[in-house]
Amino acid sequence: MKRALLISYYSCLLVLPALGAPKLTLSCGSNGIEHQMCEKAVKAWSKQTGVAVEVFSIPNDSNDRLAIYQQFLGAGSPDVDVYQIDVVWPGLLASHFRDLKDEIPTAEIAAHLPEYIRNNTVQGRLVAVPWFADGGVLYYRKDLLKKHGLKPPSTWDDLENAARTIAGKEKGMYGLVFQGRAYEGLTCNALEWVASHGGGTIVDEDGRVSVNNPNSVKALTRVAGWVGSLAPTGVLGYSEEEARGVFQSGQAIFMRNWPYAWALLEADGSPVRGKVGIVPMPKTALGDHASTLGGWSLAVSKYSKFPKEAVELVRYLTGAEQQRIRSLEASFNPTIVALYDDPTLLAKNPHLKVLKSALASAIPRPSRQTRQKYNRVSAELWNTVHAILSKTETPEVGLASLEKRLVSHSNGGKW
Repeated sequence: MKRALLISYYSCLLVLPALGAPKLTLSCGSNGIEHQMCEKAVKAWSKQTGVAVEVFSIPNDSNDRLAIYQQFLGAGSPDVDVYQIDVVWPGLLASHFRDLKDEIPTAEIAAHLPEYIRNNTVQGRLVAVPWFADGGVLYYRKDLLKKHGLKPPSTWDDLENAARTIAGKEKGMYGLVFQGRAYEGLTCNALEWVASHGGGTIVDEDGRVSVNNPNSVKALTRVAGWVGSLAPTGVLGYSEEEARGVFQSGQAIFMRNWPYAWALLEADGSPVRGKVGIVPMPKTALGDHASTLGGWSLAVSKYSKFPKEAVELVRYLTGAEQQRIRSLEASFNPTIVALYDDPTLLAKNPHLKVLKSALASAIPRPSRQTRQKYNRVSAELWNTVHAILSKTETPEVGLASLEKRLVSHSNGGKW
């Protein structure tokens, strides 16, 4: 099935017109609003520059998208000039992209949130420019906290106490929902739990496997205790949308999710409209607020026949004007620091204030260090954490076993 999908997409590109006058192809997400915003932006740029741009819609599923990218890039294909890439792909795909450090003015690069520039810099090369940001945040029922005389939680202890207090008095309420299914979303949640307990970042910046430590054990012991008590047992099968569905239906007090959920929670007809607040993810005395870094960037293929025009398109799309439009019209979170203080954007998307704070302490997944092995590392992590949350393995045994497997993959920290 997947092979047929790749052939289908590859065939579509093979029928593009022969290269002559500059014509660019931009890969962009295919869901409704994202595709619409891409089309609108490239039409405006084409009108200004006279350079035609074809928007190549790709699957929303990240694994399918990555497989298509790897086929084109592995073949050295010039058919796609600009790639929209996930925050965990720079290390994996860096060798196929141009170094933009000297092709884009320093002031423009410095305008972006610094963590994204660090994330997109691989072995000294800036392989992509940030386009829109994402980070884990905590949603809470502000009406219920107010009713019971409680404040939004700053620590995990605060959250547990509030959840027990409210759930004990409000019928049919779960304390907390999150992404507990064995997939990439659980890796993101686990990174936040571990870091907020002072357990580090799974794999250090120098490539050393650091996941097996007493603070990581404390974090996962705590979370395993939530399942079946503060959180429903079904959370072990939740992704983002299942968690949102439970929270939006009014069945949960707290939810860990990404900022995209805000617009849906506040939409007309939402049972919780006007009843929701957002704060950074909780912390402990051992660690700080921790938010897993998410988001997407734009990279220029080193196989492009028109690299100059491709770089200019990236500058336009990732610039402040376009990011402001995308935030206002479609609630995309900007990567330009100054836009987080824009009063018009804050009025439309009040969660930006919290997101800015969350991104200041954002944790990148260890994709730069582990490079081509990141998918394997992440799968090892989420499967281990899922086993711990399912109580089929203890945190001590699970993390010790995980450490051995990751070390065996690491090639002495060189990956």
